[in-house]
Amino acid sequence: MKSIDTIKLLQECDAGTKMAVASIDNMLDKVGSQQLKNVLEESKSHHESLGNQIHDMLNEREAFEKEPNPIAKGMSRVKTGVKTTMESGDATIADLITDGCNMGIKSLHKYLNQYEKAEKNAKEMAKQIIEIEEKLRSEVAEYL
Repeated sequence: MKSIDTIKLLQECDAGTKMAVASIDNMLDKVGSQQLKNVLEESKSHHESLGNQIHDMLNEREAFEKEPNPIAKGMSRVKTGVKTTMESGDATIADLITDGCNMGIKSLHKYLNQYEKAEKNAKEMAKQIIEIEEKLRSEVAEYL
């Protein structure tokens, strides 16, 4: 059964995981602490893994993937570049990651409410992404 809410929710999850991976990639070379770098790489891997599962779910429904909003992606890159140029260090990276996690968590909760008729497995996927965002936010807190 192809539920429109299911497809829309999966597409938003897809765009979110892609945005997370791109944001983490954008910051990895600016990280000083190996421990923080490990945390970011682990989270990136989790996001990629969930992204692959989402792609499979979308393919099963013959639905298209969704790319992150190019304006949001560009603004994120610019914000990261400006902020890390003005205030380099792991605290700045942790601050940016925390902001990104908060935006992702907020967006996914919004989409869960908006697409309430989505299938259970799509909702569970969104909840898994929320969990890894919350975990990442918690793990970078010590660097703030």
